[in-house]
Amino acid sequence: MAFVASALPARYPVAGVMASATTYAESTRHVVDAALAKHSLLVAATSVHGVTIAARDRAFGDALNAFDIIAPDGQPIRWALNVMHDAHLEDRVYGPTLMEYVCAAAASAQLPVYFYGSTTTVLERMCARLQSRFPDLQISGYHSPPFRPLTPAEEAADAQAIVESGAAMVFVGLGCPRQELWAAGQRSRLNLPILCVGAAFDFHAGTLRQAPPWMQRRGLEWAFRLGIEPRRLWRRYAQAVPFFMLLFARQFLAMRFNWLPDRARELTATSIDGGTLQ
Repeated sequence: MAFVASALPARYPVAGVMASATTYAESTRHVVDAALAKHSLLVAATSVHGVTIAARDRAFGDALNAFDIIAPDGQPIRWALNVMHDAHLEDRVYGPTLMEYVCAAAASAQLPVYFYGSTTTVLERMCARLQSRFPDLQISGYHSPPFRPLTPAEEAADAQAIVESGAAMVFVGLGCPRQELWAAGQRSRLNLPILCVGAAFDFHAGTLRQAPPWMQRRGLEWAFRLGIEPRRLWRRYAQAVPFFMLLFARQFLAMRFNWLPDRARELTATSIDGGTLQ
């Protein structure tokens, strides 16, 4: 019998990315439903960084917009959804926290999980900490791929290993845009949910500190992470933050005065009101 999912979260354009007006509970429910039905579902926890990459790279933007749920990982994405589309979201859907929600639900439903990305050391530490926190969590396996483009044979082998592990869902922590492109490429091979969660593996392994809650609530996590890893992140944030502000202002004005070129106007006018899984 064909699987028919409940309506997916409504999606609205934020700088060309069709962001989902969703919550932790709603996204978790869709992941569990798809896992139980052994059905594909692509979920990306998307930040300002991801949105700006999509704005510069049309191919990546198209791949990202083909996801089923593009959760507002960054507070600015949530604010944009509320300001421009009256989404009334009270909180963002932060990748590491979404991973906690889904792991708790997977443990309760006895759905095995698989982790793909990062290093073997981080994966081992993360798995130990997660199983300490969620004793009923079944971890079917994990894999740290080489930090380079994979060959088609390697991608096929990785997918086969995930299938043979008995996993009901996969968490991917490769960083944006690599993780989203990997998930999109593996969709046809994996009839299960794939969740792209960015730096969540390092946070849950305890190898990377998270920003204090008050900074997260105010959209200042980028400043905290910049202070922790200035050499690696300064260029990213120096480019992404002002570029996102420009994209947001451009779309906001377009919605008020209708002055953008045809392509931007098309994306600004688009909304997806809760489609279903195919």
